[in-house]
Amino acid sequence: MAGDAHAAIDAVWKRESARIVAGLTRMVRDVGLAEELAQDALVAALEQWPRDGVPGNPGAWLMTTAKRRAVDGMRRGERLERNHERLAHALRTAEETGPEADDDVLRLMFVSCHPVLSREARAALTLKLLGGLTTEEIARAFLTPEATVAQRILRAKRTLARERIPFEMPEAGERAERLRSVLDVVYLVFNEGYTATAGDDLIRADLCREALRLGRMLAALVPGEAEVHGLVALMELTASRAAARTGPSGEPVPLHEQNRGRWDLLLIRRGFTALLTARSLGAPPGPYVLQAAIAAVHAGARGADDTDWARIVALYERLERVLPTPVVRLNHAVSVARVAGPETALALTDTLDLGDYHLLPAVRADLLSRLGRHPEAAAEFTRAAALTRNAPERALLLRRAEASAAAVPSFAAAVESFLAGLDAPAARSYGRTLRRLARDLGDPPLTEVTPALAAAAFTAAWHGAAPRTWNRHHSALRTFSRTAPTGDLTAALPRRKVPPGHPEPLDRGTVEALLSLATAAPRERALWRIVYESAAPAAVALSLNVEDLDLAADRAVIAGGRELRWYPATTDLLRSLVGSRTSGPLFLAERRPAPARGATGLCPRTGRGRLSYERAELLFKRHTGHTLHRLREARRLHLGF
Repeated sequence: MAGDAHAAIDAVWKRESARIVAGLTRMVRDVGLAEELAQDALVAALEQWPRDGVPGNPGAWLMTTAKRRAVDGMRRGERLERNHERLAHALRTAEETGPEADDDVLRLMFVSCHPVLSREARAALTLKLLGGLTTEEIARAFLTPEATVAQRILRAKRTLARERIPFEMPEAGERAERLRSVLDVVYLVFNEGYTATAGDDLIRADLCREALRLGRMLAALVPGEAEVHGLVALMELTASRAAARTGPSGEPVPLHEQNRGRWDLLLIRRGFTALLTARSLGAPPGPYVLQAAIAAVHAGARGADDTDWARIVALYERLERVLPTPVVRLNHAVSVARVAGPETALALTDTLDLGDYHLLPAVRADLLSRLGRHPEAAAEFTRAAALTRNAPERALLLRRAEASAAAVPSFAAAVESFLAGLDAPAARSYGRTLRRLARDLGDPPLTEVTPALAAAAFTAAWHGAAPRTWNRHHSALRTFSRTAPTGDLTAALPRRKVPPGHPEPLDRGTVEALLSLATAAPRERALWRIVYESAAPAAVALSLNVEDLDLAADRAVIAGGRELRWYPATTDLLRSLVGSRTSGPLFLAERRPAPARGATGLCPRTGRGRLSYERAELLFKRHTGHTLHRLREARRLHLGF
């Protein structure tokens, strides 16, 4: 009997504590005192219910008991006359459960998440007052000493009292900002549960459940707020993957490797319903609605390979406009890797500064690993492991660091991998140089080949070669170095001077290798191909706009009716580069220009300007050691004019 009573008390407290504390706060105008009165009522229930039985309406019993204790306290106070009216009203409304009680809960949410408090204090106070969690439960959930949490809650209550934060709805002018603070606290609690920042468990299901309960409660209290439904949708859809997110030993399982049969279909349906509700309200999509839409794309895919990554990239671009944070940009880069390749995504991460946020080096490590740059990947995985405080995540990152370190190929294997990415003529031309060096070096691990070692083998092989032959082999080794984690292997090898009057042309093999260079971004390769295949000056190619393209005919038509023609392989590259853009510069700069008056010629979709000739020239020199003019010269020579 006593056990049943205690179980009932626990269940009722979890369900009703927010309403009780909220109603008491409206009555006594003091959050700290209201919680004490509610706790007194809870103690009374623990004493009486096991003996007398659980009352028919346990929530009303707790509220009535707490309010009577409040009345007793007021009667003992010095301002009896002032309190008469409030006392009478309190006794008349002891069992209220209607709209006024709901408004009280909403007021309590706004007070608990007031911006005057720190994020940690808001989260702890919200879980205490609205979640019905004990201080011990909150401390255990956040892996924080109980005394620390108790002091955090106490300081929060004192701050609210000192700042005289009223127990009322925010004014219309500050309502949106205050609601955003509430949403941020709920999502903070959810994220701490879904991806624990510290400890031995990756997921803390109790925090996820509590955040979902608070989110659903808030959606019922303010049904006309799209962002509230967006947050609920985001949490429902994300939580649906929890069972598949860890392996048998508690190790993290990446999204693309998860068994989708273990995803919770009920939570997915709830998430889609909440997202549809948010959209039906007609407001412009905010950060939570957009993040929920991204989660919905994942939830709607039958398998990882069926994910519409182009749609996700577009949603992240919209999200970045309303929430331009480094974390959003990092997630955007992850999605770009699935559409445009890891190299393009890696360039996006180079612009991010996230301090000690461990997911930045973790993402960079994954991208480097996919590019075959294993030593760099191992270093980034190790750095990410040192930054995380979550044990399962650290173990996974260290395993990947070890795997990347062990994946360093031999020099010969790296050469064959490089040649496999070239077309047949370029592979034959480069292969003569690189395979000879691999044989003469004795095929050491790639990372052990230094510029000095390469120079010794190179000189022994071609010490008597003519300048042009020497320089051709030099170019082959230099281009290979761009794809290897060894640095420039020609650093100790000077090029030989060609006699005056005999300019050294770029041979076909060299050009073909440059045009298919895997380490160059699609933008650079497309530009180089147009310059070479059309024999147009680089400045003309850079002046192209998207609307000049006639991709069906493998050409562009510019002012004056002049045509630039290229091969079908270049058209395929241009299609992926242009994407859904319909106007603006074809070759875009990496970043948006600083705000300026009268800025023109910007891409209407991305806000970025045109790639400059100086930047294009610098990138070509970095990859090849040549100028863009040499590329056009080579084409004219190969065509015989």
